Amino acid sequence: MSEPFSAVEVIVRKRDRGELSDPEIDWVVDAYTRGVVADEQMSSLAMAILLNGMNRREIARWTAAMIASGERMDFGTLSRPTSDKHSTGGVGDKITLPLAPLVAACGVAVPQLSGRGLGHTGGTLDKLESIPGWRAALSNEEMFAQLESVGAVVCAAGDGLAPADKKLYALRDVTGTVEAIPLIASSIMSKKIAEGTGALVLDVKVGSGAFMKNVELARELAETMVGLGTDAGVHTVALLTDMDTPLGLTAGNAIEVEESVEVLAGGGPADVVELTLALAREMLAGAGRGDVDPADKLADGSAMDSWKAMVRAQDGDPDAVLPVAKESHVVTAPASGTLSRLDAMAVGMAAWRLGAGRSRKEDPVQAGAGVRWHARPGDQVTEGQPLMTLLTDEPDRFDRALEALEGGYDIEHGAEFEPTPLLIDRIG
Repeated sequence: MSEPFSAVEVIVRKRDRGELSDPEIDWVVDAYTRGVVADEQMSSLAMAILLNGMNRREIARWTAAMIASGERMDFGTLSRPTSDKHSTGGVGDKITLPLAPLVAACGVAVPQLSGRGLGHTGGTLDKLESIPGWRAALSNEEMFAQLESVGAVVCAAGDGLAPADKKLYALRDVTGTVEAIPLIASSIMSKKIAEGTGALVLDVKVGSGAFMKNVELARELAETMVGLGTDAGVHTVALLTDMDTPLGLTAGNAIEVEESVEVLAGGGPADVVELTLALAREMLAGAGRGDVDPADKLADGSAMDSWKAMVRAQDGDPDAVLPVAKESHVVTAPASGTLSRLDAMAVGMAAWRLGAGRSRKEDPVQAGAGVRWHARPGDQVTEGQPLMTLLTDEPDRFDRALEALEGGYDIEHGAEFEPTPLLIDRIG
């Protein structure tokens, strides 16, 4: 069978800042998935897209072509509406863990297809896999049954959803084209739209520990994704949230689960609670349940009940003792004063080097590894007091983690501290 286009003509059109037609986009995504367009050709096109961009029509069509490469799920038969959240990734970002059972406790089903961590940003599945027995892989039948009975599921996305994205994502990773906003937006939204959720809330992180380092780029990405969701009939909003400082007091796997359980028990760090509630309110409003206050469900224990049911449904033991790292190293404050800065990227890199993250998809992670910090920006510290505790099973990892933390925090004497707001903007 002859092909209607050639890869070279599509590449040249985008290289010369032209617009790709709908049939060209449909063909190139399908042909790449089939193996007709070679990796080197798609990497050339991805670079042209990175450099020259795409308009809204092109991005929408590219997203639709990625969705068409696989299956679409439909939750219309469930007895309750669905709402989902996607975070662009940060450090200490354990929000999915308390959020999914909290929203379920409010009467809205949460089909959360999550991923594993790569580099300095932690993966939700890695965190949950630190719970003894918990499994990430569910069949579609198991997923539907759990959504009906428990109301929340966090699991690995099956191979059937947007297979074109899986192939293209791996290619972007090794060709310096990860940062292309049209490709980031279509990658995220093709999976979320194919997943079939009725409403979607995007948590677009901004700052040193985030993918988007400045507000302008984050806003452009958020607006692009909200447009894609809205055009596809999904009620979509985005919150821009700060990631200059890591979230909560932990970055790792088991230690982030522990912190999430504290939030579900009505405690936990104020910033984690604030963001969890802000996202829950958006998810509920999008699903038509804006009359329910999620704060009540944290207070009365029903969110914790949902969490335990969700973990048990995936063969985990919510009451089991979580893994603890074999070795620890305390970093003490070098001076007295106000902790004025704690850099999210530095903490994320340290947690990664301690074994909490991976360099390649196939690498194992340590359940107990990570960083626990004992002060947040704005807190007063005294010289010699514990500032952070580094955790790992392999003590030879401490030196490289300490290198990552060099210059990663400031202690100032007598300076006025101005806190950065956690919620920067709302789009949609």
